[in-house]
Amino acid sequence: MSGVFVNVNRGKRSIVLDLRTDEDKATLRSLIESADLFIHSMRGKAIAKLGFDYDAVAAINPSIVYTNCYGYSRRGPSADRAAYDDTIQAECGIPMVQEMLTGTASFAGTIMADKIAGMTALYATMMALFHRERTGEGQEVEVAMFETMAAFMLVEHANGAMFNPPLGPAVYPRAVSPNRRPHKTKDGHIAALIYNDKQWAAFVGAVKPAWAMDGRYDALEARAAEINTVYGLLGETFGERTTAEWLDLFRELGIPASPLQTPGELFDDPHLNAIGFFETIDTHTGPVRFPGVPTWFSRTPAKVAGPTPRLGEGTEDILAELAASLPKTAEA
Repeated sequence: MSGVFVNVNRGKRSIVLDLRTDEDKATLRSLIESADLFIHSMRGKAIAKLGFDYDAVAAINPSIVYTNCYGYSRRGPSADRAAYDDTIQAECGIPMVQEMLTGTASFAGTIMADKIAGMTALYATMMALFHRERTGEGQEVEVAMFETMAAFMLVEHANGAMFNPPLGPAVYPRAVSPNRRPHKTKDGHIAALIYNDKQWAAFVGAVKPAWAMDGRYDALEARAAEINTVYGLLGETFGERTTAEWLDLFRELGIPASPLQTPGELFDDPHLNAIGFFETIDTHTGPVRFPGVPTWFSRTPAKVAGPTPRLGEGTEDILAELAASLPKTAEA
């Protein structure tokens, strides 16, 4: 099993059903009878062809929450198009804003659309479950990757284009400024954001860069108007000290700053380890150190529920439990 599969399927049970067969369709219908929710990631026509669209499932269990996860809403002309993370990133504008930022059209270095759509499906499903808790009503929920990522990108990039008439283009200038990047220091790189006026005054007072001493950039509005120039000047200044020297100074001044880390270095991050972020679970292949639950609850602490099952590992047990739950046929 791949690392990604192991990570996203931890703590689950796995049953394999062939929904082309009447027997396994009947099994799924029996599972639906007592289910809180039904969630799938097939296109609308495909799930309907199998006989498990919302109407069919709700006929079995009217209070169920039924969540569709697919590329495009079935209410629009792109309903039947296939979609993957890369194509959705492209369609919602990520490569183009990356080109504004770096000079090269590129994808984000993570499966951003897949993960954000998944998180959206989670909170949308929880909202529907909360509604059912209050009213007893089940319902159908639709979570489309394209719509999800369009909303995600337009949080800041809608900008002036939201207004009628438009006040400006659909872009957030600070986010795509070419000089917005980690900057070189004497011995490496640093990411720092000197954002508000209090932080700016503290930085200028401590570092005294010649280009900032005339006060032209003291106000946030003035910095925002020339943000790419300001980032470039900061980058030149950061090259005058080591990464550690800048980090020490910025922590003293209360300015957000970080060194550059690789994903692998997160496993040794002192903060993450101090809060017990990682959890080691015994699995079929030996101990696995999982990234833990990122949220904290005072009364209901969360944890990794267990290892990742092999594909279909729970089929026999789940079918036995299902059989035991069914009404017994009276003997003649």
